[in-house]
Amino acid sequence: MKIGFYAGSFDPFTNGHLHVVRESAKLFDKVIIGIGIQPNKTPRFDKNIMKSAIEAVLKRENIPNTEVIIYNNLSVDTAKKYNATFLIRGVRNGMDYQYEENLASINEELSGIDTIYIRSGNLGNISSSMVMELLQYNRDVSKYLPEEILEIVK
Repeated sequence: MKIGFYAGSFDPFTNGHLHVVRESAKLFDKVIIGIGIQPNKTPRFDKNIMKSAIEAVLKRENIPNTEVIIYNNLSVDTAKKYNATFLIRGVRNGMDYQYEENLASINEELSGIDTIYIRSGNLGNISSSMVMELLQYNRDVSKYLPEEILEIVK
């Protein structure tokens, strides 16, 4: 069974993230979406609420070969625990690629698990941080977020 592990803070989960999940679900028998808890970052949204909202998005989008988890250790250790055959990373641009390639090298050294990159699609120019900044200035972000996530961030 081919299992992909897609890790991130998903704070919030954007349509770019959804695009990566949608494409990953075509390539893998199962995709684990791992919401990582980073000790050096304060999350904007409760991870359990975000997990439930992402699950609702995946159900509405009819992407059944997915599972959403919350974890608080190294992504590669969690990926191994779930028998992942690949780590999945979304890339928006060349700067993302450079960062992700460095991370992939370390992850492969630590775990032996290779990384696959998937473009973030037409909305690859937007990040969770940009969405939050737009929200601070009362801008419409509905095209950047799935409706279930939009309900949480407003």
